[in-house]
Amino acid sequence: MGRIHSARVLVAGAGALGNEAVKDLVLAGFRDISVADFDTVEESNLCRCVLFRERDIGRNKAEVVAESAGELDPQCRVTALPERIQSLDLSGYDMIIGCLDSISARLHLNSHAVFNRTPYVDGATDGFRGKVQVILPGRPCLECSMNRTHIRELHRTFSCIPGRDAPPLILSSGITTTAVIAGICVREAIKIVCGMESMCVNGINYYDGNLGSLDITELEINPRCPNHGELA
Repeated sequence: MGRIHSARVLVAGAGALGNEAVKDLVLAGFRDISVADFDTVEESNLCRCVLFRERDIGRNKAEVVAESAGELDPQCRVTALPERIQSLDLSGYDMIIGCLDSISARLHLNSHAVFNRTPYVDGATDGFRGKVQVILPGRPCLECSMNRTHIRELHRTFSCIPGRDAPPLILSSGITTTAVIAGICVREAIKIVCGMESMCVNGINYYDGNLGSLDITELEINPRCPNHGELA
């Protein structure tokens, strides 16, 4: 447990997935966690975020998560970073877990993690589905597998709040999906800090809640990826 207690972890994003990831990290024994998010809690967040309460509406998400998570384990230091990811110093962490909606913000996190050789676990959810990718030194990164759809959606931030992008279909399944994806992210983080990188998911781990399946798509480093320019 010593490695877990001493690991310095950044959770980027304090929405539904970030709530679950921070909760799991604290309960798993991590004691130095930073959580970053510039957004504020809204009423629609309450049914999906385990660490938010009605009294938190209007407050910064990262500050609420840090405060609530700290109550789970008084020995755990949870630091709030109420800023955009692009404004943060991303160096000095032993592990980064991405729980972001914006593709551009995820790619910013990805490129800095690769440059700093910081292990990065990226999680994403969409209704019944979700995915996790582990980015380690010498492995493919997020940008290695980008396609035209990702480029087209690069600067779009997705929302479950009615009226923001398009009338959404809010599925109760989203609650269980975030729990599954966050659990996988923290499981991979535990492997990494315990020196078991070779056991981490190699590729993209896709979860399909309709089928109850987990599948892995293998990846290779793209020599044209700007984060692996030395291979071009």
